[in-house]
Parts: sequence; structure tokens; C-alpha cells
Amino acid sequence: MDTADDVRIEAPHRELLDQVLDKWSLSVLNELCERACRFNELRRAIPQVTQKSLTATLRRLERNGVIEREVVSTRPVAVRYRITPLGKTLRHPIEVLLAWASQNMPVIERAREDFDDREEAGR
Repeated sequence: MDTADDVRIEAPHRELLDQVLDKWSLSVLNELCERACRFNELRRAIPQVTQKSLTATLRRLERNGVIEREVVSTRPVAVRYRITPLGKTLRHPIEVLLAWASQNMPVIERAREDFDDREEAGR
């Protein structure tokens, strides 16, 4: 039965959350919260990300208004990324989620172990 307290994640919200809370987006946002960065600075700061994944991540975040891309008139021309005011508003909810994860990690790890043990026993 549905109640007023039910949490509904509609398709547009799910799509947005998938795009701004994925692994690479969180890493990019973490870097850009500290300072504006050029593409290669982000690559060095997040060495596990491929060029293709970083490009796609930056485009998604820019499309959603969370970061902005600035062309810097230098020789050669450079592109710098910075977090937008909208993007800065993500910091608090992300910190709340991370605090929840940290607080509950021991319980989650036990649940995972119990699940894995049941799965193993069922084989």
C-alpha cells in the first residue's frame, strides 16, 4: 500500500542521479570542488579513469548544469572545467550519503558476508 512517506524515484530523477552520482562523476566533482581544472589535470588527479570515460563524464555533468566548460585563450587553446553554483549544492547531500555509508559499513559488510555464505551453501 502506498503512503505519503513512500519514496518514489521517477525516471527523470533516476537518470539524473545515475549521471551525477556515478563513480567518475563523484571523483570529478571532488576535484572541481577544490579548484577549476584542465582536462589533463583531472586525468592526473584521477589516474584510473580513461580519456574516453572522463570526456563522457564531463559532458554529462556539463549537460546537467553541474559543471561548466571554459575555453581559455592561450597558445595552444586550453579548456578549463569548474563547478557551477548548482554543482556546489550537491556537496551536502553527497557528504550525508558518505557519512551514512561510513556509519553503516560494518553492518553492510556483515550482511554481504552472510549473503555470500548462504549463496555458497546453496551451491
